[in-house]
Amino acid sequence: MPNTTTIISSLLIFIPVSIAGHFLGWESSTIFITSALAIIPLAAWMGTATEEIAVVLGANLGGLLNATFGNATELIIGIVALNAGLIDVVKASITGSIISNLLLVMGFAMLLGGLRYKEQEFQPTVARLNASAMNLAVIAILVPTAVDVTSVGIPEATMQNLSSAVAVVLILVYVLTLLFSMKTHSYLYDAGVAEVEIQELAESNLAPDSPDHKVNLPLWIGVLLTCTVMVAIESELLVGTLEEATATLGLTSLFTGVILVPIIGNAAEHTTAVTVAMKNKMDLSVSVAVGSSLQIALFVAPVLVLAGFILGKPMDLNFNPFELVAVTVSVLIANSISSDGKSNWLEGTLLLAAYAVLALAFYFHPVIEGLV
Repeated sequence: MPNTTTIISSLLIFIPVSIAGHFLGWESSTIFITSALAIIPLAAWMGTATEEIAVVLGANLGGLLNATFGNATELIIGIVALNAGLIDVVKASITGSIISNLLLVMGFAMLLGGLRYKEQEFQPTVARLNASAMNLAVIAILVPTAVDVTSVGIPEATMQNLSSAVAVVLILVYVLTLLFSMKTHSYLYDAGVAEVEIQELAESNLAPDSPDHKVNLPLWIGVLLTCTVMVAIESELLVGTLEEATATLGLTSLFTGVILVPIIGNAAEHTTAVTVAMKNKMDLSVSVAVGSSLQIALFVAPVLVLAGFILGKPMDLNFNPFELVAVTVSVLIANSISSDGKSNWLEGTLLLAAYAVLALAFYFHPVIEGLV
């Protein structure tokens, strides 16, 4: 029976299909779907290449590389969409990525892991630290919108300056969280990760210090660079057909940005989180889900704000109020469920139910000029 890696890699066939469709003038919806499917395996191989290179670089540089490229796919799609002027879609994809990681990914992981194991455990200390960081992220993206709502005719330049200043603060916090997790308090994170690595190596009959466990560094650097370029190309195809394709499919830009784009960009991470949860490695599963949300909020979002300034496509942190409600609800329920360091299938179901309710709300949410 084919494993998950084989199934995901088989989607690479959609790379030439989507490119051929572009040059042959196929329907926008067909190119949109095929390019979306092509991005999924590319994101997975980027993750694999990053992990392999990290083994050679060591704990600190490897951790930094993982943190930087952890959400590279979403960042590339965001920059391409930003350059195309689809600022509303970019904003929606930011909030959507946070929501999908906290509710959809962690929900599936807890549900499927809980069906196999009655109760699973993970480090509550790390969960609480991540919860505090997510609370800060929510406050940071709430403030610009609150300023706009409580002001009369706030100038666009002022909102842009405020958003840029907040972006700098968020990036600084992100750097400090990396310092905390990889240097000053790395022991809080090492236990679960080390256990996972030992188990994985044991399953492949390779000891951590085995001479057979070698990394072909030039190969994996080449894979990472190639996948990055291909993700950029496929993102151009995806974004170029997004408006026409979604209109044909009867979807709004809000639903596309919040629901569809994050699922495409996070598909590989979704699979990883669920797979390790079903192996009773809930520490790693929660780390993937919550860590990805933190990277989006503390790194990807502020980088996109600054990138918009550089590209001449001003983007601020003034979000659709309903998006902020959805993010706040997602963070609250995720923090509540993960605070005790234990999970079961019912808690996973609750997270998925919350995601389903929000997805339905975004599907039926009317597009109001000036808010989306």
